[in-house]
This record gives sequence, C-alpha cells and structure tokens, in this order.
Amino acid sequence: MTQRYLPLIVGVWLVAGNAASQTRTTSVARTPDGHVDLQGTYDVATLTPLERAAGQPLVLTDEEAAKLEKQVADRKFRAGLPSKGDRDAPPVGGDGSPGAAGNVGGYNNFWIDNGTRYVMVDGRKRMSVIVDPPDGRIPPMTPQAQQRTASTGRVTRATSDEQAREDDPGLDPTPGAYDDPERRPLGERCLLGFGSTSGPPALPVLYNNLHQIVQTPEHVIILNEMVHDARIVRMNAPHFPSTIRKWMGDSVGRWDGDTLVVDTTNFTDKTRFRGATENLHVVERFTRVDAKTLLYRFTIEDAATWTKPWTGEYTWPATDEHLYEYACHEGNYALGNILRGARLKETK
Repeated sequence: MTQRYLPLIVGVWLVAGNAASQTRTTSVARTPDGHVDLQGTYDVATLTPLERAAGQPLVLTDEEAAKLEKQVADRKFRAGLPSKGDRDAPPVGGDGSPGAAGNVGGYNNFWIDNGTRYVMVDGRKRMSVIVDPPDGRIPPMTPQAQQRTASTGRVTRATSDEQAREDDPGLDPTPGAYDDPERRPLGERCLLGFGSTSGPPALPVLYNNLHQIVQTPEHVIILNEMVHDARIVRMNAPHFPSTIRKWMGDSVGRWDGDTLVVDTTNFTDKTRFRGATENLHVVERFTRVDAKTLLYRFTIEDAATWTKPWTGEYTWPATDEHLYEYACHEGNYALGNILRGARLKETK
C-alpha cells in the first residue's frame, strides 16, 4: 500500500469535459483497429463520496472546493504526524477504534490514500459520484431487500468473547465480528478488493485506487491495484449462460461511437454489492475526455434490491505511477489469529 500524495501546489489534475458531446474524431489516439485508445493507468482516488448529504448541491463553487480541500489537507497533515513511541498498549478489550482498525488501532492515517481533490466534471467540482437520482442518494431499498439485508450476516458487536458468552448466557448471543474466519469480508481474506474497487461498478476507496486498462480488438482487461483483480471484458460477445456466475460478473463490451459500453450480469450471491442480489445488472460507459482523462459512468439496476435504477459518474485521471505487487496475506494477522485462537481453545 504505497502512498501517492501529491503536494497541494500541484495544479488541478482532474480535468474533464462533457462526455455527452464527444464525437468520433481523429484528434485522439486510436488503436490499430480504429477505436479510441483507452489504455493506461489511472488513479481514481478522490474526496468526492458516492452519495452527498441531504440538501447538498451536486456542484461546488471554486471557493467552496478550495476551502474543503484545504480542511482535508490540514486534517491529514495532523493525522499523519508520527505516533509517540512510548505510548501504552491498547487496553484489554480494545481501544474502541472503529471499522478496519479492528478495535485495536490497526489502521491510522499512514495507510490512507483517498486523494486530495474533488472530482471535476464539465469544469465543476462534484459533491457526489451519484448523479441520478438528482438528490445524489441511492434509491430506497425494496421491502424485500430491507428484510433480506437485516437478516443476513448480523453482527452487532465489534469484539469477540465466545468464552464469556458461554460462562454468562445473559450476554449478547449475536456472533462477534471475529468469531469465525468466514465472517470476515472478502477483502480481508485477500479474495477480492473491498468497497467495490474491483467493480463493477468500480468505485474509489481508501487506498489502492489504481486501475490499468489493456485493450485488444477481442478483449478489454481492467486490472485493479487491490488484490490484483483482473476483469476481462469480452467484446461483441453474448453473455454466458445464467448457470455460469462470477464474483465480478460476466462483462461483455461493445463500442458506441467512441465510448466503450460494458454490460455486466451473472454475479454470484457472494459479493452482494451494497445488498444487491445475484441479479444485479451494471452498465458502464468509458469515454475519453482528453489525452489524460477518462469519464467513467455507470448505471445499476436490481429490481429485487432498489426501487429504481441509479447512475453515477466520475473522472479517471491518468497517472505515471505503476501497479506493484499487492501484499495482502503477508501482513494479514487477523485471520491467522482467529484460527490460532480456535486451536488454542481446542487444547483446553
């Protein structure tokens, strides 16, 4: 997990244009078969969240964006100061740090690389990736989906103390987050990038936001930095039968003028993008805006999960950075310790 923070004095690197007005021209680089060349490595790290708060506008003024970006930069600077070497160990039972910190302070700002700028589209900074619905919010879940997600994988406690629950039946019987290795998310198990970084849809996450596109007449490959997930898009091909399902779905592509359109179905029931079912349907559109920028647009539909389809878009800026080996298991103590704890308990 390398950091790629850029000095704030660097000019705005998210340069975009109106993809809807793009027409087939000879001014852009093309592959030997005549299609727009989308190849390259892109760093999609951004401060722009997927959704925006209720009542917020889609776009920011330059002054508003500069103020918010400076606040984030100042906060990151303070959070990035070296930790005290003589600090005490975390207290028994954890220090209360949430999420990926694992209740023991496992993550700090050193690991975070979520960008320094808001996404710019059509020359305006965006406050959300979602553009439809117009309020920038994911549509409500269907009653069926609400019931399904409420009963799936319920974990209410961040810590695990199975022995204590055996000694005191009155304690919360809900399984703890670390009671079973299968309860850990796919990203922690080094099986799939977390937060839908692998796609589809491909969304920005806290770190490892590089994507590399390799393009041939028959295939387009999207290689992701996290876990090295590689999505292979088969061009001008039919979907596999519904009996063949993949974690990142079955992606087939076609050209709509100078825009690459990727249609993905045939998901499994293991990935569950934001509670979706295996019937999730994602349509992505990749459009070259200029020599160093792609506009990525996606539409998501799952009638069993959301009351209506929803759409998002953001820019993919090119980078000179390279994708390096992603080390996951090498520093992954969580799963090993879960298994070691179980084996130790068996010896008692």
